[in-house]
Amino acid sequence: MARDAIAFLAALGLDQVDLLGFSIGSFVAQEIALIRPAIVRRLVLASSAPQGAAGMHGWAPDVIGAVGTPQVGPDEYIGVFFASSESSRKAGQETVQRQYTRTQDRDAATTWATREAQYDAVCTWGIPDHGALQRVAAIAHPVFVANGDSDPMILPHYSHLLAGLIPQARVKIYPDSAHGFLFQHHAEYAADVEAFLDGPR
Repeated sequence: MARDAIAFLAALGLDQVDLLGFSIGSFVAQEIALIRPAIVRRLVLASSAPQGAAGMHGWAPDVIGAVGTPQVGPDEYIGVFFASSESSRKAGQETVQRQYTRTQDRDAATTWATREAQYDAVCTWGIPDHGALQRVAAIAHPVFVANGDSDPMILPHYSHLLAGLIPQARVKIYPDSAHGFLFQHHAEYAADVEAFLDGPR
């Protein structure tokens, strides 16, 4: 996936970009920065973890029970992507509503086979491997790592671990939120990302 993204950026004629990756996309973004460092100016990693971290091999049973099935509804999505508080659940409902506001020219729904392949990739990333864990220290770019304080898919302590391994990383954990913290705290997160991208090296 990282090599495909690099090829896409080359096809667009982009020599250097600011890169934001969310969840599995944050794993891909790390790989892009490691494989082709010159193409990345700044790196934003949302709901992320380093490759090879102990405890990352697979999701918790309650997460698999909610979203690891062929048919996932809004309630299951909200249960994993948002915290259990009333305010977070309300933000989840608003997010779902925004997602389905557009009725024309929508992307095709993700297939079960695609979601299984994604989960396989996530599990492979999470196989404990101290050597793989050390690779991320080679990322020399400024990096902004962020997560929700109640993320059940990628626990926030992995965000702290990741930021601790990258020399120029900073981390922020958003309160009362989970895997979808960037949808719940969208205005604050957008402002934080903009400030990071505009800030000093």
